[in-house]
Amino acid sequence: MEPMSSGYGLLAAARRLGIEVVVASFDAGDRRLSADLRELIDVLIVLDTNDEAGLTEAVLALHAEHPFSGIMPGFEFYVDTVARLADRLGLPGLPVTSIEALRNKTTMRERTRAAGLRVPRYAEAADATGLLAAADQVGFPAVLKPNRSAGSVHVSRVDGPDELRRAYEWLLADTRTDLGRGLDGRVLLEEYVDGPEVSVEGYVADGEVVIASVTGKLLGPEPNFVEVGHIVQADLGPDERGAVEAYVRSACSALGVTLGPFHCELRLPGGEPVLIELGARLAGDHICDLVESVTGISLPRVMLAQYAGLDLAEVAPVSAPRAKCAAIHFFTAGGRTTFNAALGLEALRDSSEVEEVALYLAPGDSIEPSEDFRCRIGHVIYHADSYANALERWHGIRREVRFE
Repeated sequence: MEPMSSGYGLLAAARRLGIEVVVASFDAGDRRLSADLRELIDVLIVLDTNDEAGLTEAVLALHAEHPFSGIMPGFEFYVDTVARLADRLGLPGLPVTSIEALRNKTTMRERTRAAGLRVPRYAEAADATGLLAAADQVGFPAVLKPNRSAGSVHVSRVDGPDELRRAYEWLLADTRTDLGRGLDGRVLLEEYVDGPEVSVEGYVADGEVVIASVTGKLLGPEPNFVEVGHIVQADLGPDERGAVEAYVRSACSALGVTLGPFHCELRLPGGEPVLIELGARLAGDHICDLVESVTGISLPRVMLAQYAGLDLAEVAPVSAPRAKCAAIHFFTAGGRTTFNAALGLEALRDSSEVEEVALYLAPGDSIEPSEDFRCRIGHVIYHADSYANALERWHGIRREVRFE
C-alpha cells in the first residue's frame, strides 16, 4: 500500500521472488507512482488510500475474488491501516492493540517509559494554550514535532518561548501535505537530548528480536533535524552496542512489535540509549540497501516472508556481505531556491567505491527550504573500509560536488 521510499525495494524483492504484486495507491499529487515502480506492479488499484473506509471496502471485495497471501504497508502512515486490514482478513500482521503506540508518539513514549526505559521528558498539546503548559512541564531547550508525521517534517529545536511560538505558528500555517496528509496542530514537545544519533534496523520473528545493524546518522544544522547521511555500521564500542541492542529488544516488547521489520531511532547521551521513535516498518533513505551490503540481510525479503506467511530461511537467506561499511550522502544546497546544475557528479560516478548516484531535480526546479527531507536534491551511495573512512568520504563529497 502506497510503496514510497523503502517501498521500491519491497516491490523489487517481490518481483525477483516471482510474487504477484497488487498495489493500492492514490497515484496523484505527492502519491504519484514513479515509472520505475509501475514496472514492478502487476495490478494497480487507484483509490484514496487515506480514506480507510473506502480502502477497506475495495480490499475486501478484491480479496473475495482473488485472495491475498499478505498485505503490507509501503510507508509509515499506513502501518495502522494495514494492521486493521490484516486482522480483518485473517492475514499475518501486527496486533491491532499495538498500532496506536506505533503511530502516536505520545502513546509510544508512555508505553516505553512504563517498561522502565529512558525517554525524553515530554508533553502533548493540541493548541497554543496547551503548548505553553507543555513548555512549563518540559522546559528548554526542547524539540517540537507533530504527533503523527514522518521525514522530520516540522521537527525543530526551540530554545525559548518565542522560538516555540514561531515554530508552532509556522506548523499551523503550512498547507503542504505529505502523501496527501496535512498537520492537525497536535504536537509533542519533548526534552532536547544531546548526543550522537543512531537507528537500529532489525526484525521480530517467532518472538525473537533480531538486530541486523546499527546505523550512524548524520544530521544537518539545527534547529532542524534533516538527515543528510547514514553509515552502516555505526562506530560503537561493545558495551555501547550491547546497551543499544538490549534497549531496542525491550522497546519492541513494550510496543508490541511481534512481526516483521522495525526501524528504531535513538540518541546516545553518555552512551545511554534514549528513544526518539520506533517504526514497525522498513527503514527509508536506502538504509535497507546499506544494511544488505554490509550484513547480507535483505530486510525487504524478510518483510515479504513474514507478512505473506512464507518460510523465512527460504525466502530471505543471508548472503555474503559486499562491503565492510556502506553509506549514503544526501545532496543539499542550503540557501539556494532553484536548481540549475550539479558540478562534480561525473567524477563521483567514476569512483570505484561509488555504487549509485542520483539526482531528484531537473534544471529550473525549485529547492525546498532546509527544514525536512524535501530539501534533498539527490544522493550518492558508496562503500568504505571503516566507519572513519566512510565519514571522511562523506565530508569529501560535500566539497567535491557543487550546485548552481
